[in-house]
Amino acid sequence: MLENIDFTLVDWSRGQFALTAMFHWVFVPLTLGLAYMLAFMETIYYKTGDEEWKRITKFWMKLFGINFAIGVATGIILEFEFGTNWSNYSWFVGDIFGAPLAIEGIMAFFLESTFIAIMFFGWDKVSKRFHLTATWLTAIGASLSAVWILVANAWMQNPVGTMFNPETVRNEMVNFWAILFSETAVNKFLHTITSGFVLAGLFVIGVSSWFLIKKREQLFAKRSIVIASVFGLISTLFLIGTGDSSAKEIVKTQPMKFAAMEALYEGRTNAPLVAFGVLKGKDLHKHLDVDSHAEFWLKVEIPSMLSFLAYGDPNSYVAGIKDLIMGNEEHGIMPYREKIRRGYEAQQMLSAYKEAQKADPNGEEFQLLQAKFRDQDFIDNYFRYFGYGSFYDPDPVQLEKNAFKMVPPISLTFYAFHIMVILGGYFLVLFAVFLFLVMRNQLHTKTWLLWTAVWSIPLAYVASQSGWIVAEVGRQPWVVQDLMPTMTAVTHIDAKAVMITSFLFAAIFVILFIAKIKIMVTQIKIGPKKKEDPNNV
Repeated sequence: MLENIDFTLVDWSRGQFALTAMFHWVFVPLTLGLAYMLAFMETIYYKTGDEEWKRITKFWMKLFGINFAIGVATGIILEFEFGTNWSNYSWFVGDIFGAPLAIEGIMAFFLESTFIAIMFFGWDKVSKRFHLTATWLTAIGASLSAVWILVANAWMQNPVGTMFNPETVRNEMVNFWAILFSETAVNKFLHTITSGFVLAGLFVIGVSSWFLIKKREQLFAKRSIVIASVFGLISTLFLIGTGDSSAKEIVKTQPMKFAAMEALYEGRTNAPLVAFGVLKGKDLHKHLDVDSHAEFWLKVEIPSMLSFLAYGDPNSYVAGIKDLIMGNEEHGIMPYREKIRRGYEAQQMLSAYKEAQKADPNGEEFQLLQAKFRDQDFIDNYFRYFGYGSFYDPDPVQLEKNAFKMVPPISLTFYAFHIMVILGGYFLVLFAVFLFLVMRNQLHTKTWLLWTAVWSIPLAYVASQSGWIVAEVGRQPWVVQDLMPTMTAVTHIDAKAVMITSFLFAAIFVILFIAKIKIMVTQIKIGPKKKEDPNNV
């Protein structure tokens, strides 16, 4: 029953985790992308012996180190919150979620941390070849570290390769490879890590453009821009491809998120893609009258494109928000009220199982219930909707209202998705233009374009954060899709404790963010060292 939920606690727990995750993601993408550019730059130095490439590598390595060091602090806090604020979630899925996090810890603290030390402090202590190897392994280690976090997150979006154990009331892993190589996990890893490459490319171009504007370090800036433009252009093209694959996968596993991304209220064939739109500003989950909020104040559409992007067929039917809530028999879409009923029945079955086990673990009733949880038909048709049962209410009117509460915030999801897509197109053009002009040695004369690159650095972070907003806000109210709503995942603690720690974390994160910006700006103004210096790391 929803009336038994402390939504103040839920909202503050969600807010604190969102705050931590978003601050953490300020640091991670630059680490992921800049690590590979460092490896490319050092490879050129290794091949050519040109000391200028060594200077270039060392300068960007210094900025990489500042970003990496501050990012570690936020990541540690993030993982601790699973135990402090989300203990019910940790209990329910700990057997699955814990394994990727453990592997990530091994990768981060053994592979990545070992070679990053050699990368920073081993310039004059190891051979060129070994140092280059350490730089590449640092980049690869950062990516491998990200794999396991993204695999865990992908499982939350699409729980596969597991089974529910009513004995422990936990989900248990039965197929590690199904979890690791699920379509959701592969798409999420490729799309997320590539977004980090794009951000890093824009960062390098923006900083290098500042040097050109100030007429400093011309050779350094142009060479850096060549590497970043090629790296960023290829990454952006790949990012668009992985984004398309992710959208097709979301249609199958999270249709409500997909409908919210396009604010598609009424399902239709030949569904148009909204290239640009301004919503009326009211979210459906706060209102029951769907039709009155189905219009935009303004929108630009591409006919049939949404159907084509979703299914590869412009004539295909794309389910809208109303179809998913109310059901659509013609297209085989089950209404939410039926999913809630089935989920509630599964929850009642679990309660009966525990009672029968307590009464007589050898009795016939317990044996029948135990067999029920092993029956694939029960799993496919009832347990798969287990989380929906938390929205059950015996009153049909209230039950209908609860169904509408399961719609994610449409406006936030819609705008975040379109900001991400529009900025992605802008970045593609920017990389191409910079590569063209720098190869023709005309870039230094385009001061307005150089300033555009400098101010595009924060836009890269906006696009990156928007992607995570789509991924996480768009799947609400689920912490594990269809199995566990966010409101049941929180730790039963005093909401005031979460409020206090949220303010403390906010203060710490702001201080860390300001420190990062100040230190990096100072180092950028100093620029690369003029001469070799053993202290230049």
